[in-house]
Amino acid sequence: MKFSIKQIAAQSGVSKATVDRALHKRGNIHPHTDRRIAAAIRDLELQQRANLASGRTLIVDVVMHTPERFSSLVSAALLSQLGGLAPFRIMLRFHLFEQIETKALQQLLLRCASDSYGVILKVSDEAQLNACVAELLRQRVPVVTLATDLPDSARIRYVGMDNDSAGRTAAYLLSRWLGPQPHSIAVVLSSTGFRGEEDRVAGFTDELSQLVPQLRVVRISEGYGVDALTFERVSAVLAEDPTIDAVYSVGGGNQAILRAFTCQQRQLEAFIAHDLDEENYQLLATRQLDAVIDHDLRTDARIAMQAILRFHSFLPPAGEEGAFSRVNVVTPFNL
Repeated sequence: MKFSIKQIAAQSGVSKATVDRALHKRGNIHPHTDRRIAAAIRDLELQQRANLASGRTLIVDVVMHTPERFSSLVSAALLSQLGGLAPFRIMLRFHLFEQIETKALQQLLLRCASDSYGVILKVSDEAQLNACVAELLRQRVPVVTLATDLPDSARIRYVGMDNDSAGRTAAYLLSRWLGPQPHSIAVVLSSTGFRGEEDRVAGFTDELSQLVPQLRVVRISEGYGVDALTFERVSAVLAEDPTIDAVYSVGGGNQAILRAFTCQQRQLEAFIAHDLDEENYQLLATRQLDAVIDHDLRTDARIAMQAILRFHSFLPPAGEEGAFSRVNVVTPFNL
């Protein structure tokens, strides 16, 4: 027994004699009392593990394939939560890429197995990366997916908004703003490989077809939210399609999208984007964006790190916890 009868009695609030009888199965113990003693032992074990963990540095790797605009938001959110996780001493190790090949991501993820306590991951949904997640879990390194999911992987949980719901929100707003007249909407993704973006597009197109079926959707992808690539992709589609006059930007690169419209002297009737980063804040403030669909990344950051600590039993099991982050619609009037 790791704990003395005196410790268990103090933790459970019952007498030492009752604890002794319960542990050695002597005499009748009320089921409620038995549960209290069992819970007290679990609490003592948890405190013991937490005390052990607080004396060492816990490395958590953050691996993200995303534009710098978004990775800087996530990095700031994660760093802001470290103080609130005391007494745990967490060291974040950032691996942030605007462009990276799948093989390089595989190699990086497998290297994390050597000394990491967990991985917070934003990458495209690919079989090779799912296999890496499974291997990390086998080596007791849990993975939490952030913003975009790998639903078929062995990740311990997804943290972020309900992307289908976010897409439907964008469809509702655009249907109200554009009205029943025929319009073509450019839906700009960073890449078709990101499950979260595909879920947004699926929700958007499904809801739009029900609300205003005459509105046409034109997909533009593989700009990866990077300025030059996004400008190139959007410009090429605009040159071929003179009917596009609205944008739902799923994957970023919004300055580049606006520049593409300006260079071709095209009018934008409505423009909705995601994430309140510095660029989108300025675009909203100057009325170049009509709305931004956002959520609290600080809450996501805290939940992600708590999930990793719970996996290692450094924190108690979670109570009732929402599956998704709350979606907020930000306009120039509630910045």
